[in-house]
Amino acid sequence: MSAHRSGGVIVVGGGLAGLAAAAYLARGGRPVTLLEMADEVGGRARTRSLDGFLFNVGPHALYRGGKAAEALCELGVNPSGTRPSGSGGYAVRAGVLHTLPAGVVSLLTTGLLRAREKMETARLLSGLRGGDFSSLHDVPLSTWLADVSSPVVRELMAALVRLTTYVDDPARHSAGAALAQARLGLTSGVLYLDGGWQMLVDGLRRVAEDAETRILSRRHVIAVEFDRGVRGVRGVRLDDGALLEADAVVLAGSPQMAGQLTAGRATVLSTWARQAVPVHAATLDLALSALPRPHATFALGIDQPLYASVHSAVARLAPEKGALVHVLRYGGLRGETPAAVEAQLEGLMDALQPGWRAHVAHRRFVPDLVVSNAVVEAATSGTAGRPGPRVPDMRGLYVAGDWVGPDGMLADAGLASARAAARAVLEDAARATSAA
Repeated sequence: MSAHRSGGVIVVGGGLAGLAAAAYLARGGRPVTLLEMADEVGGRARTRSLDGFLFNVGPHALYRGGKAAEALCELGVNPSGTRPSGSGGYAVRAGVLHTLPAGVVSLLTTGLLRAREKMETARLLSGLRGGDFSSLHDVPLSTWLADVSSPVVRELMAALVRLTTYVDDPARHSAGAALAQARLGLTSGVLYLDGGWQMLVDGLRRVAEDAETRILSRRHVIAVEFDRGVRGVRGVRLDDGALLEADAVVLAGSPQMAGQLTAGRATVLSTWARQAVPVHAATLDLALSALPRPHATFALGIDQPLYASVHSAVARLAPEKGALVHVLRYGGLRGETPAAVEAQLEGLMDALQPGWRAHVAHRRFVPDLVVSNAVVEAATSGTAGRPGPRVPDMRGLYVAGDWVGPDGMLADAGLASARAAARAVLEDAARATSAA
Protein backbone atom coordinates (compact mmCIF):
# COMPACT_ATOMS: atom_id res chain seq x y z
CA MET A 1 0.00 0.00 0.00
CA SER A 2 1.23 3.47 -0.90
CA ALA A 3 0.95 6.59 1.22
CA HIS A 4 0.57 10.16 0.08
CA ARG A 5 1.27 13.00 2.48
CA SER A 6 -1.37 15.66 1.91
CA GLY A 7 -1.27 17.27 5.36
CA GLY A 8 -3.87 19.90 6.10
CA VAL A 9 -7.49 18.83 5.92
CA ILE A 10 -9.34 16.19 3.90
CA VAL A 11 -13.03 16.74 3.21
CA VAL A 12 -14.90 13.57 2.21
CA GLY A 13 -17.98 14.30 0.12
CA GLY A 14 -18.55 16.89 -2.58
CA GLY A 15 -22.13 17.95 -1.94
CA LEU A 16 -23.01 21.49 -0.87
CA ALA A 17 -21.80 20.89 2.69
CA GLY A 18 -18.47 19.46 1.56
CA LEU A 19 -17.84 22.22 -0.98
CA ALA A 20 -18.72 24.92 1.56
CA ALA A 21 -16.53 23.35 4.27
CA ALA A 22 -13.62 23.18 1.83
CA ALA A 23 -14.12 26.81 0.81
CA TYR A 24 -14.20 28.03 4.41
CA LEU A 25 -11.15 25.97 5.36
CA ALA A 26 -9.09 27.04 2.36
CA ARG A 27 -9.98 30.66 2.98
CA GLY A 28 -8.84 30.11 6.55
CA GLY A 29 -5.38 29.23 5.29
CA ARG A 30 -5.44 25.42 5.51
CA PRO A 31 -4.35 23.11 2.65
CA VAL A 32 -7.55 21.29 1.67
CA THR A 33 -8.22 18.20 -0.44
CA LEU A 34 -11.85 17.34 -1.24
CA LEU A 35 -12.60 13.76 -2.27
CA GLU A 36 -15.79 12.88 -4.16
CA MET A 37 -16.76 9.33 -5.12
CA ALA A 38 -18.97 10.32 -8.09
CA ASP A 39 -17.84 11.64 -11.46
CA GLU A 40 -18.91 15.17 -10.52
CA VAL A 41 -19.32 17.10 -7.29
CA GLY A 42 -22.72 18.41 -6.22
CA GLY A 43 -24.63 15.43 -4.86
CA ARG A 44 -28.37 16.08 -4.70
CA ALA A 45 -27.79 19.68 -5.79
CA ARG A 46 -26.69 18.75 -9.31
CA THR A 47 -28.84 19.90 -12.23
CA ARG A 48 -29.23 17.97 -15.48
CA SER A 49 -29.90 19.71 -18.80
CA LEU A 50 -32.10 18.05 -21.44
CA ASP A 51 -32.98 20.03 -24.58
CA GLY A 52 -32.92 23.28 -22.63
CA PHE A 53 -34.92 21.95 -19.66
CA LEU A 54 -32.98 22.11 -16.39
CA PHE A 55 -33.86 19.25 -14.04
CA ASN A 56 -32.99 19.57 -10.38
CA VAL A 57 -33.17 16.31 -8.43
CA GLY A 58 -36.74 16.94 -7.37
CA PRO A 59 -38.05 20.34 -6.25
CA HIS A 60 -35.47 22.64 -4.63
CA ALA A 61 -35.96 26.03 -3.02
CA LEU A 62 -33.49 28.32 -1.25
CA TYR A 63 -34.82 29.98 1.91
CA ARG A 64 -34.19 33.72 1.59
CA GLY A 65 -33.64 34.29 5.31
CA GLY A 66 -31.96 30.96 6.05
CA LYS A 67 -28.47 29.91 7.04
CA ALA A 68 -27.64 28.68 3.54
CA ALA A 69 -28.29 32.09 2.01
CA GLU A 70 -26.17 33.64 4.78
CA ALA A 71 -23.25 31.29 4.15
CA LEU A 72 -23.46 31.73 0.37
CA CYS A 73 -23.33 35.50 0.80
CA GLU A 74 -20.27 35.17 3.07
CA LEU A 75 -18.51 33.08 0.45
CA GLY A 76 -19.43 35.40 -2.41
CA VAL A 77 -21.85 33.02 -4.14
CA ASN A 78 -24.85 35.04 -5.30
CA PRO A 79 -27.25 32.97 -7.44
CA SER A 80 -30.11 34.69 -9.21
CA GLY A 81 -33.66 33.58 -8.52
CA THR A 82 -37.20 34.74 -7.91
CA ARG A 83 -39.64 34.33 -5.07
CA PRO A 84 -42.83 32.54 -6.18
CA SER A 85 -46.01 34.50 -5.64
CA GLY A 86 -49.08 33.14 -3.90
CA SER A 87 -51.23 33.47 -7.03
CA GLY A 88 -52.11 30.45 -9.12
CA GLY A 89 -52.00 28.16 -6.10
CA TYR A 90 -54.52 25.49 -5.11
CA ALA A 91 -55.22 23.44 -2.02
CA VAL A 92 -56.37 19.93 -2.95
CA ARG A 93 -58.68 18.08 -0.57
CA ALA A 94 -60.83 15.05 -1.41
CA GLY A 95 -59.78 15.52 -5.04
CA VAL A 96 -61.24 19.05 -5.23
CA LEU A 97 -59.11 22.11 -6.03
CA HIS A 98 -59.68 25.13 -3.80
CA THR A 99 -57.92 28.48 -3.74
CA LEU A 100 -54.83 28.07 -1.56
CA PRO A 101 -55.12 30.33 1.51
CA ALA A 102 -51.74 31.98 1.02
CA GLY A 103 -52.72 35.53 2.00
CA VAL A 104 -55.51 37.64 3.46
CA VAL A 105 -57.62 37.79 0.28
CA SER A 106 -57.21 34.12 -0.60
CA LEU A 107 -57.96 33.12 2.99
CA LEU A 108 -61.21 35.09 2.88
CA THR A 109 -62.28 33.71 -0.51
CA THR A 110 -61.17 30.08 -0.41
CA GLY A 111 -63.82 27.38 -0.41
CA LEU A 112 -61.54 25.07 1.56
CA LEU A 113 -62.55 26.57 4.91
CA ARG A 114 -65.75 27.67 6.59
CA ALA A 115 -65.96 31.02 8.34
CA ARG A 116 -64.98 29.71 11.78
CA GLU A 117 -62.12 27.70 10.25
CA LYS A 118 -60.84 30.80 8.48
CA MET A 119 -60.68 32.60 11.81
CA GLU A 120 -58.77 29.70 13.40
CA THR A 121 -56.37 29.56 10.43
CA ALA A 122 -55.73 33.31 10.64
CA ARG A 123 -54.95 33.00 14.36
CA LEU A 124 -52.57 30.08 13.83
CA LEU A 125 -50.75 31.74 10.92
CA SER A 126 -50.33 34.91 12.96
CA GLY A 127 -48.89 32.83 15.80
CA LEU A 128 -46.50 31.10 13.41
CA ARG A 129 -45.15 34.40 12.13
CA GLY A 130 -44.40 35.80 15.56
CA GLY A 131 -44.24 32.79 17.86
CA ASP A 132 -41.46 31.49 20.07
CA PHE A 133 -41.20 27.73 19.68
CA SER A 134 -38.12 27.13 21.83
CA SER A 135 -40.17 25.27 24.46
CA LEU A 136 -41.55 22.84 21.87
CA HIS A 137 -38.38 21.19 20.60
CA ASP A 138 -38.98 18.03 22.64
CA VAL A 139 -42.71 17.98 21.82
CA PRO A 140 -43.91 15.90 18.83
CA LEU A 141 -45.63 17.85 16.10
CA SER A 142 -48.61 15.50 16.43
CA THR A 143 -49.13 16.77 19.98
CA TRP A 144 -49.19 20.39 18.81
CA LEU A 145 -51.56 19.53 15.94
CA ALA A 146 -53.94 17.76 18.33
CA ASP A 147 -54.76 21.14 19.90
CA VAL A 148 -56.10 22.44 16.57
CA SER A 149 -59.86 22.03 16.85
CA SER A 150 -60.89 21.83 13.19
CA PRO A 151 -59.85 18.69 11.26
CA VAL A 152 -59.38 20.59 7.99
CA VAL A 153 -57.34 23.34 9.67
CA ARG A 154 -55.26 20.62 11.34
CA GLU A 155 -54.65 19.10 7.90
CA LEU A 156 -53.75 22.52 6.50
CA MET A 157 -51.17 23.15 9.23
CA ALA A 158 -49.66 19.69 8.69
CA ALA A 159 -49.49 20.42 4.94
CA LEU A 160 -47.68 23.70 5.61
CA VAL A 161 -45.08 21.82 7.68
CA ARG A 162 -44.66 19.22 4.92
CA LEU A 163 -44.18 21.99 2.39
CA THR A 164 -41.43 23.73 4.35
CA THR A 165 -39.63 20.69 5.81
CA TYR A 166 -40.39 17.79 3.38
CA VAL A 167 -41.20 15.71 6.48
CA ASP A 168 -44.46 13.79 6.84
CA ASP A 169 -43.89 12.17 10.23
CA PRO A 170 -45.70 14.25 12.88
CA ALA A 171 -45.36 11.63 15.64
CA ARG A 172 -41.55 11.78 15.37
CA HIS A 173 -41.00 15.34 14.13
CA SER A 174 -40.04 18.03 16.66
CA ALA A 175 -42.82 20.64 16.86
CA GLY A 176 -40.34 23.38 17.78
CA ALA A 177 -38.11 22.68 14.78
CA ALA A 178 -41.01 22.15 12.38
CA LEU A 179 -42.83 25.33 13.36
CA ALA A 180 -39.63 27.40 13.24
CA GLN A 181 -39.10 26.19 9.68
CA ALA A 182 -42.71 26.97 8.77
CA ARG A 183 -42.23 30.47 10.18
CA LEU A 184 -39.12 30.92 8.01
CA GLY A 185 -41.18 29.99 4.97
CA LEU A 186 -43.99 32.38 5.87
CA THR A 187 -41.84 35.36 6.76
CA SER A 188 -38.89 35.14 4.36
CA GLY A 189 -40.13 32.96 1.55
CA VAL A 190 -37.99 31.01 -0.89
CA LEU A 191 -36.23 31.49 -4.19
CA TYR A 192 -36.45 29.22 -7.21
CA LEU A 193 -33.01 29.54 -8.78
CA ASP A 194 -32.31 30.46 -12.40
CA GLY A 195 -30.29 27.67 -13.95
CA GLY A 196 -31.13 25.27 -11.14
CA TRP A 197 -29.10 24.40 -8.08
CA GLN A 198 -26.12 23.65 -10.26
CA MET A 199 -25.46 27.38 -9.89
CA LEU A 200 -24.74 26.81 -6.20
CA VAL A 201 -22.51 23.82 -6.93
CA ASP A 202 -20.53 25.74 -9.55
CA GLY A 203 -20.26 28.83 -7.35
CA LEU A 204 -19.02 26.94 -4.30
CA ARG A 205 -16.57 24.94 -6.38
CA ARG A 206 -15.20 28.13 -7.88
CA VAL A 207 -14.70 29.71 -4.45
CA ALA A 208 -13.01 26.57 -3.10
CA GLU A 209 -10.68 26.24 -6.09
CA ASP A 210 -9.86 29.95 -6.08
CA ALA A 211 -8.65 29.40 -2.50
CA GLU A 212 -6.47 26.51 -3.78
CA THR A 213 -8.62 23.58 -2.68
CA ARG A 214 -7.65 20.41 -4.53
CA ILE A 215 -10.85 18.69 -5.70
CA LEU A 216 -10.57 15.04 -6.77
CA SER A 217 -13.57 13.16 -8.18
CA ARG A 218 -13.90 9.39 -8.61
CA ARG A 219 -12.04 8.86 -5.34
CA HIS A 220 -13.69 6.19 -3.19
CA VAL A 221 -12.80 6.54 0.48
CA ILE A 222 -13.24 3.24 2.32
CA ALA A 223 -12.02 4.15 5.82
CA VAL A 224 -10.80 6.87 8.13
CA GLU A 225 -7.40 5.87 9.49
CA PHE A 226 -6.54 6.57 13.15
CA ASP A 227 -3.30 6.76 15.11
CA ARG A 228 -2.92 3.65 17.24
CA GLY A 229 -1.63 5.30 20.37
CA VAL A 230 -3.66 8.51 20.22
CA ARG A 231 -7.36 8.72 19.56
CA GLY A 232 -6.93 10.96 16.56
CA VAL A 233 -7.11 10.80 12.78
CA ARG A 234 -4.19 9.94 10.57
CA GLY A 235 -5.96 10.35 7.23
CA VAL A 236 -8.19 8.33 4.90
CA ARG A 237 -7.75 5.09 3.00
CA LEU A 238 -8.88 4.85 -0.63
CA ASP A 239 -10.21 1.74 -2.35
CA ASP A 240 -6.95 1.38 -4.30
CA GLY A 241 -5.05 1.02 -1.02
CA ALA A 242 -3.57 4.53 -1.01
CA LEU A 243 -3.39 6.37 2.31
CA LEU A 244 -3.92 10.12 2.19
CA GLU A 245 -2.63 11.58 5.43
CA ALA A 246 -4.13 14.67 7.05
CA ASP A 247 -4.24 16.55 10.33
CA ALA A 248 -8.04 16.68 10.21
CA VAL A 249 -10.86 14.95 8.32
CA VAL A 250 -14.33 16.37 7.70
CA LEU A 251 -16.96 13.78 6.76
CA ALA A 252 -19.53 15.68 4.70
CA GLY A 253 -22.02 12.95 3.87
CA SER A 254 -24.74 10.90 5.49
CA PRO A 255 -24.51 9.59 9.06
CA GLN A 256 -24.45 6.08 7.58
CA MET A 257 -21.41 6.99 5.49
CA ALA A 258 -19.68 8.47 8.52
CA GLY A 259 -20.38 5.34 10.55
CA GLN A 260 -19.13 3.00 7.83
CA LEU A 261 -15.90 4.93 7.27
CA THR A 262 -14.98 4.78 10.94
CA ALA A 263 -15.80 1.05 11.15
CA GLY A 264 -16.67 1.05 14.84
CA ARG A 265 -13.61 3.03 15.95
CA ALA A 266 -15.75 6.11 16.60
CA THR A 267 -18.67 4.43 18.32
CA VAL A 268 -20.64 7.65 18.60
CA LEU A 269 -20.81 7.81 14.79
CA SER A 270 -22.27 4.32 14.70
CA THR A 271 -24.88 5.46 17.20
CA TRP A 272 -25.73 8.55 15.16
CA ALA A 273 -26.05 6.44 12.01
CA ARG A 274 -28.31 3.92 13.74
CA GLN A 275 -30.61 6.59 15.19
CA ALA A 276 -30.99 8.75 12.06
CA VAL A 277 -34.29 8.36 10.19
CA PRO A 278 -33.89 9.62 6.60
CA VAL A 279 -36.54 11.82 4.98
CA HIS A 280 -37.87 10.23 1.78
CA ALA A 281 -39.98 11.47 -1.12
CA ALA A 282 -41.17 10.23 -4.49
CA THR A 283 -40.78 12.78 -7.28
CA LEU A 284 -42.05 13.04 -10.84
CA ASP A 285 -40.13 15.70 -12.78
CA LEU A 286 -41.74 16.78 -16.05
CA ALA A 287 -40.54 18.81 -19.03
CA LEU A 288 -43.55 20.02 -21.00
CA SER A 289 -43.47 21.70 -24.40
CA ALA A 290 -46.46 23.79 -23.29
CA LEU A 291 -48.51 24.29 -20.14
CA PRO A 292 -52.23 23.65 -20.71
CA ARG A 293 -53.27 25.99 -17.86
CA PRO A 294 -50.54 28.66 -17.65
CA HIS A 295 -51.99 30.31 -14.55
CA ALA A 296 -52.28 27.10 -12.51
CA THR A 297 -48.76 26.87 -11.13
CA PHE A 298 -49.00 25.26 -7.70
CA ALA A 299 -50.95 22.61 -5.81
CA LEU A 300 -50.62 21.43 -2.22
CA GLY A 301 -52.31 18.28 -0.96
CA ILE A 302 -54.22 18.88 2.26
CA ASP A 303 -55.51 15.40 3.05
CA GLN A 304 -52.79 13.69 1.02
CA PRO A 305 -49.01 14.35 1.25
CA LEU A 306 -48.76 15.71 -2.30
CA TYR A 307 -47.20 18.74 -4.00
CA ALA A 308 -46.89 20.11 -7.52
CA SER A 309 -45.14 23.27 -8.69
CA VAL A 310 -44.28 24.79 -12.06
CA HIS A 311 -40.81 26.03 -11.11
CA SER A 312 -40.21 27.45 -14.60
CA ALA A 313 -43.06 29.90 -14.06
CA VAL A 314 -40.69 31.71 -11.71
CA ALA A 315 -37.11 30.71 -12.57
CA ARG A 316 -35.27 30.24 -15.87
CA LEU A 317 -35.44 26.45 -16.15
CA ALA A 318 -37.13 25.79 -19.50
CA PRO A 319 -37.11 27.00 -23.12
CA GLU A 320 -39.57 29.67 -24.21
CA LYS A 321 -43.17 28.37 -23.99
CA GLY A 322 -41.91 25.22 -22.23
CA ALA A 323 -42.48 24.31 -18.58
CA LEU A 324 -40.53 22.43 -15.92
CA VAL A 325 -42.85 20.90 -13.31
CA HIS A 326 -42.02 19.02 -10.12
CA VAL A 327 -44.67 16.71 -8.62
CA LEU A 328 -43.87 15.10 -5.28
CA ARG A 329 -45.22 12.78 -2.64
CA TYR A 330 -43.75 13.30 0.81
CA GLY A 331 -42.67 10.07 2.49
CA GLY A 332 -41.70 8.13 -0.62
CA LEU A 333 -43.19 4.71 -1.35
CA ARG A 334 -44.17 3.62 2.17
CA GLY A 335 -44.89 0.06 1.11
CA GLU A 336 -46.70 0.89 -2.12
CA THR A 337 -45.46 -0.05 -5.56
CA PRO A 338 -43.60 2.54 -7.62
CA ALA A 339 -46.31 2.26 -10.29
CA ALA A 340 -49.06 3.09 -7.79
CA VAL A 341 -47.20 6.12 -6.46
CA GLU A 342 -46.37 7.38 -9.95
CA ALA A 343 -50.06 7.07 -10.88
CA GLN A 344 -50.99 9.14 -7.82
CA LEU A 345 -48.60 11.90 -8.89
CA GLU A 346 -49.96 11.78 -12.42
CA GLY A 347 -53.46 12.14 -10.95
CA LEU A 348 -52.47 15.37 -9.23
CA MET A 349 -51.17 16.67 -12.57
CA ASP A 350 -54.45 15.65 -14.22
CA ALA A 351 -56.28 17.86 -11.73
CA LEU A 352 -53.89 20.82 -11.97
CA GLN A 353 -53.00 20.66 -15.68
CA PRO A 354 -55.61 18.64 -17.66
CA GLY A 355 -54.14 17.52 -20.97
CA TRP A 356 -50.52 17.70 -19.81
CA ARG A 357 -49.70 14.23 -21.15
CA ALA A 358 -49.86 15.46 -24.75
CA HIS A 359 -47.01 17.91 -24.07
CA VAL A 360 -44.42 15.71 -22.35
CA ALA A 361 -40.93 16.23 -23.76
CA HIS A 362 -39.06 14.47 -20.94
CA ARG A 363 -40.05 12.85 -17.67
CA ARG A 364 -38.14 11.38 -14.76
CA PHE A 365 -39.65 9.44 -11.88
CA VAL A 366 -37.60 8.82 -8.74
CA PRO A 367 -39.66 6.59 -6.45
CA ASP A 368 -37.62 6.83 -3.27
CA LEU A 369 -35.41 9.89 -3.11
CA VAL A 370 -33.58 10.71 0.13
CA VAL A 371 -34.37 14.41 0.60
CA SER A 372 -32.62 14.81 3.94
CA ASN A 373 -30.48 12.49 6.03
CA ALA A 374 -32.42 12.70 9.29
CA VAL A 375 -35.78 13.81 10.64
CA VAL A 376 -35.36 16.43 13.37
CA GLU A 377 -36.86 14.45 16.23
CA ALA A 378 -38.67 15.49 19.38
CA ALA A 379 -37.11 12.52 21.18
CA THR A 380 -33.66 14.11 20.80
CA SER A 381 -34.77 17.70 21.61
CA GLY A 382 -35.05 18.97 18.04
CA THR A 383 -32.15 20.71 16.36
CA ALA A 384 -30.40 21.23 19.72
CA GLY A 385 -29.95 17.47 20.00
CA ARG A 386 -28.27 16.98 16.63
CA PRO A 387 -24.61 15.90 16.69
CA GLY A 388 -21.36 17.59 15.72
CA PRO A 389 -19.51 19.14 14.17
CA ARG A 390 -16.75 17.74 16.42
CA VAL A 391 -16.80 13.97 16.91
CA PRO A 392 -16.34 13.42 20.68
CA ASP A 393 -13.13 11.73 21.84
CA MET A 394 -11.78 11.53 18.30
CA ARG A 395 -9.19 14.23 17.72
CA GLY A 396 -9.22 15.73 14.25
CA LEU A 397 -12.52 14.18 13.11
CA TYR A 398 -15.52 16.36 12.20
CA VAL A 399 -18.89 15.97 10.47
CA ALA A 400 -21.02 18.26 8.31
CA GLY A 401 -24.34 17.80 6.59
CA ASP A 402 -28.07 18.39 6.87
CA TRP A 403 -28.18 16.16 9.98
CA VAL A 404 -25.49 18.08 11.89
CA GLY A 405 -25.60 21.04 14.27
CA PRO A 406 -28.27 23.21 15.89
CA ASP A 407 -29.09 25.47 12.94
CA GLY A 408 -31.82 25.02 10.36
CA MET A 409 -32.97 22.21 8.10
CA LEU A 410 -32.16 20.94 4.63
CA ALA A 411 -29.54 23.05 2.81
CA ASP A 412 -29.59 25.56 5.67
CA ALA A 413 -28.37 22.87 8.07
CA GLY A 414 -25.85 21.58 5.54
CA LEU A 415 -24.14 24.92 4.96
CA ALA A 416 -24.41 26.07 8.58
CA SER A 417 -22.73 22.86 9.74
CA ALA A 418 -20.06 23.22 7.04
CA ARG A 419 -19.19 26.64 8.40
CA ALA A 420 -19.23 25.32 11.98
CA ALA A 421 -17.02 22.36 11.07
CA ALA A 422 -14.49 24.60 9.34
CA ARG A 423 -14.39 26.95 12.31
CA ALA A 424 -13.90 24.01 14.67
CA VAL A 425 -10.98 22.71 12.58
CA LEU A 426 -9.33 26.13 12.53
CA GLU A 427 -9.90 26.73 16.23
CA ASP A 428 -8.55 23.31 17.21
CA ALA A 429 -5.48 23.80 15.00
CA ALA A 430 -4.79 27.21 16.52
CA ARG A 431 -5.17 25.76 20.03
CA ALA A 432 -2.77 22.92 19.24
CA THR A 433 -0.22 25.35 17.81
CA SER A 434 -0.43 27.54 20.92
CA ALA A 435 0.06 24.54 23.20
CA ALA A 436 3.08 23.27 21.26
